[in-house]
Amino acid sequence: MTANPVQADPAPADRTPADAATGILTDLRYDVAPITPFGLAIRATEPGLRVEHIPVAPLRSLVRAHHVVLLRGFGVFDGPDALSAYCERWGEPSVWPFGTVLELVEKEQPEDHIFDSSYMPMHWDGMYREQIPEFQVFQCVHAPGEGNGGETTFSHTTAVLERTDPATVARWSQVTGTYQRAMEFYDSVTVSPVVTAHPVHGAPVIRYNEPTAAGDAGFVNHPDLRFTGLPDDEIAEVHRSLRAALYDPAHLYAHAWQTGDLVVTDNYTLLHGRNAFTSGAPRHLRRVQVLGTPPLDNPGLVR
Repeated sequence: MTANPVQADPAPADRTPADAATGILTDLRYDVAPITPFGLAIRATEPGLRVEHIPVAPLRSLVRAHHVVLLRGFGVFDGPDALSAYCERWGEPSVWPFGTVLELVEKEQPEDHIFDSSYMPMHWDGMYREQIPEFQVFQCVHAPGEGNGGETTFSHTTAVLERTDPATVARWSQVTGTYQRAMEFYDSVTVSPVVTAHPVHGAPVIRYNEPTAAGDAGFVNHPDLRFTGLPDDEIAEVHRSLRAALYDPAHLYAHAWQTGDLVVTDNYTLLHGRNAFTSGAPRHLRRVQVLGTPPLDNPGLVR
């Protein structure tokens, strides 16, 4: 059986994105299975299939519903320009000084932890920029290799809030974070309540930049974080309880990369980070951020 030709977006007029999503779920060319504890994996079952063969409209619906969609076993993009062109089908890509595609690879002398092999604390993308992307599109150019770490971690913040006792959520809701970070691409301050509303459907979500581990002198370019709204001893308990909930296996998905993986995630709902990996391991990801429709202006950006 040959692969379908590339289909244009949006879905045909007689099929809603939900209908088209059902078509993906029942298409025998794909093996579709849930990811534990959340997310959806779509694996190609035939050679020659490419991600571009799947209409984006139903994929977009699946990401909004499942928050992480993994596409594995499909033909890979030839390079960053091809990845960027594909992402334009999802919406307007965020443009940075380097363009639309960030090459996530360890540098010999990194000036920021993004390009180091260290762990990365939980955060949300776009928190220091004028607009916050709805989607993150990650392509694994080269996996770090088994046993080398480097998993990208995602925490389902709506689930965290639904499953945490109301008194604890009420304490979290009193806290506001003020975050400042200077790096090559920006020097910005953003202010956000820890518990806020999803910008589209209004369900509660968590916006939180997790502080780095105490005494971690090897972490490159610490952000400046300040949390207010409760006494210091209660703020310490907020951090402890937030970490416990965000990293609870019921809420945390740690994606172990395989070369060729394409992962699309819901940045409006999730927080994400990175597990440390073996320095020198060949971990190479490409990331594109895609704005929502309409684009979401950052409500917390101070400068």
